[in-house]
Amino acid sequence: MKTITLIEGDGIGPEICESVVAVFAAAKVPVTWEKAIAGLEAIEKFGNGVPPETLESITRNKIALKGPTTTPVGGGHKSVNVTIRKGLELYANVRLAKSMPAVETRFDGVDILIIRENVEDTYAGIEHFQTPNVAQCLKLITRQGSMAAIRYAFEEARKLGRKKVTCVHKANIHKITDGLFLEVFRQVAAEYTDIEANDIIVDNCCMQLVSRPEQFDVLVLPNLYGDIVSDLCAGIVGGLGVAPGGNIGKNCAVFEAVHGSAPDIAGKGLANPTAILLSSVQMLQYMGHVGHAEMIQDALTATLASGIKTRDLGGTASTKEFTEAIIARLHPNHDVDLTPVIMAVPAFHAPEVITEDWTLHGADVFVEHKDGLPDMPQSVGPFTLRMLSNRGTKVWPGPTPDILLVDHYRCRYIANGPVTRQDVVALLYEVTAQGKVWCHVELLNEASGQARYSKAQGE
Repeated sequence: MKTITLIEGDGIGPEICESVVAVFAAAKVPVTWEKAIAGLEAIEKFGNGVPPETLESITRNKIALKGPTTTPVGGGHKSVNVTIRKGLELYANVRLAKSMPAVETRFDGVDILIIRENVEDTYAGIEHFQTPNVAQCLKLITRQGSMAAIRYAFEEARKLGRKKVTCVHKANIHKITDGLFLEVFRQVAAEYTDIEANDIIVDNCCMQLVSRPEQFDVLVLPNLYGDIVSDLCAGIVGGLGVAPGGNIGKNCAVFEAVHGSAPDIAGKGLANPTAILLSSVQMLQYMGHVGHAEMIQDALTATLASGIKTRDLGGTASTKEFTEAIIARLHPNHDVDLTPVIMAVPAFHAPEVITEDWTLHGADVFVEHKDGLPDMPQSVGPFTLRMLSNRGTKVWPGPTPDILLVDHYRCRYIANGPVTRQDVVALLYEVTAQGKVWCHVELLNEASGQARYSKAQGE
């Protein structure tokens, strides 16, 4: 008997989780539930959307099922989902977009597995105001994080008999960050010669998804694009109400309904439990209860095919009626073995860490300046001012382009040879001494003659 942490969540969460518990009991799935809290209830009780006790429960049981939670917009509360994913290093988000019977959409026969890097990218949550008018978010793509998610995508493709993995990126613009993700993808793909590998730019991918989704099999993406594209794929097959989701880590996994908490219909019996039921099926497959997963999937499919649907899918059934209809169709196929299968722990390979000999030869000093171009010192120690940019566009030397200028300038200082960090500190002292307000600095390094930083637009 396996214990599963159950986080009911907010809004309709308790109702749809109750549906899963009832279906599991009727299907005689050998599990027990340990309830934990997260979301608004936790914030009200503890001032924290994810109490330590909840993370401890998941860590102890190694598996959890989670209903939708609400994170207040604005303020200081972190996203519950992001907190759980980062706190437990759930490095891969797994979403299946598959056509369902009696769920009317523009497309038929869609079957796309989406693997999203789940921890870093802009979701690292590193943001700062640089001036009162300029906010900055750091997009972190790491070789290790990319390697973990991409390798998992190929492992899942091989395990499930899928034929193709497509990397979705924006490396034509984000040449360094998305470029690294694509580089790692190509490196990993070379190890899986039995699986076709290709890549596509994210905007083209979105266009292709709403034109010919059948061309895709497995998609692997950085965090932000994965968040957006996985919802787009859900829309293709009927919406978030029929979209399962799982978060896979090295030591534990959390499966969840990815839709919102819908507080406006909470307690009215209108909630659709399909998404969390499909997530629970995914969870059972992960646990090795393949026969039970198939039984519940078949009952859900038969219920929808019979025309019994909740109102959001065009039907009239209440949450309870829909659940009871599924339970009534839980007729085990006698050819299905309900004996749990011992599942291999998801492969987690220690990602490669590379080393390079870097040479520091400059610094980008970001300054706050309100009127016209800042009058920066042209030469400081070994450094010479080579370029000013505003919002990424070069504005000096040469004619200043007719663009909107904000109060935040990048001042690029380059030396003719190697410098030290102490030289950069001296540069900042001189900039400050001349009355300039610097707010941020980035070191400019080279490796084997190749810049480890980007150029400005027009540079």
